[in-house]
Amino acid sequence: MQVLPLHTVRARVQLGVPLPFSVRGSDRTLLLAVGQMVHDEDQFDELFERGAVVELEELRAAFGADDPLFAPPPARKAAAEAMATAVLPQRWAECSSRVAAALAPELAERLPALALATRNVSLLVQRSASVAMAQIVRQDAATEAHYGITHAMNAAIACQVTARTLGWSEDEQQRALNAALTMNLAIIDLQGRLAHQVSPLTAKQRQMIDEHPLRGASMLEEAGVEDEAWLAAVREHHETPDGKGYPSGLSPSSELGQLLRFADIYTALMSRRATRAAMSTHDAAREIYALAEGSALCQALIKSFGVFPPGCFVRLASGEAGVVTGNGDKAYHPRVAALTRADGQARQAPVSRNTAHAAHRIVALLSESAMPIRVTAQALTCAIDGDPG
Repeated sequence: MQVLPLHTVRARVQLGVPLPFSVRGSDRTLLLAVGQMVHDEDQFDELFERGAVVELEELRAAFGADDPLFAPPPARKAAAEAMATAVLPQRWAECSSRVAAALAPELAERLPALALATRNVSLLVQRSASVAMAQIVRQDAATEAHYGITHAMNAAIACQVTARTLGWSEDEQQRALNAALTMNLAIIDLQGRLAHQVSPLTAKQRQMIDEHPLRGASMLEEAGVEDEAWLAAVREHHETPDGKGYPSGLSPSSELGQLLRFADIYTALMSRRATRAAMSTHDAAREIYALAEGSALCQALIKSFGVFPPGCFVRLASGEAGVVTGNGDKAYHPRVAALTRADGQARQAPVSRNTAHAAHRIVALLSESAMPIRVTAQALTCAIDGDPG
């Protein structure tokens, strides 16, 4: 019987609505039969604390074996292409729930949960790398989200798109995603607290941070991870070429460990903390480039995102405001979908603009608060994914 933690399918559980699958305890005893209900969050939390699981076959029966999120690797490309633009925001929300479940501190069966989470992230990146990168660029809008979870997803996205730019094999891309998603496994909850903490680190917090690469790798080994390259990258993602990193103060032995380090820092810089504002994409790229001292890995990361990454709001010389939808022929000439007219009024539908033309060149980056209109996640996704590129 192949099972997944109940929390993995939290997005599919509707409170007060009959369940389309049964829920079992960690010992596989039946807790809730098909048709019974989870009445409230307290009941769900109680089930989670008891290590509740669901059978994979029941999930397939409930949601359909052709659901893209259950697609086997050979079918993922077709599954990704079949995913409609309109469902992408919901798919990303479901993906976040799966990542949260897979990274839960005390999880009895971590490997199947990680497999489902990484399959979700990979599928969505494959469906639209531009929409995936926009999740990172626009992360400052998700202030209520758990920082540890969003950061893990953002780093995983950054590593996967960079691995593609580098021409790494599919197995290497998957390993990069796996390692990035789990590199901070040992401090996920601490990261969530520190995002809101204004006081200095305590001695205990500092110790947890110093030890988390080794502790995270140990947790993965205990869960059954046998891929030594994955484990080594987690151990090394805070080591530096000059030997001044931690926890061992040794020069890293793998490219993957260094890619994780760059993705970790780059995506963290673009996130808001209690003690500082989120950096702009320009400033984050400049900071990571200076830190990397010409590293080809860092250059590939910056190239993947571009000078103006997808999801950036910009003002054009025409006076229109829009969103970057993807890289153009030149670094400073990305593709842009104009969302407003020159007078600031919303357009009924986005209009593609060639920023290489003087009339539509980018004259300013705009924060979300500086946009003349409110742009929903659905509208943003449609604008980016609707660009034929």
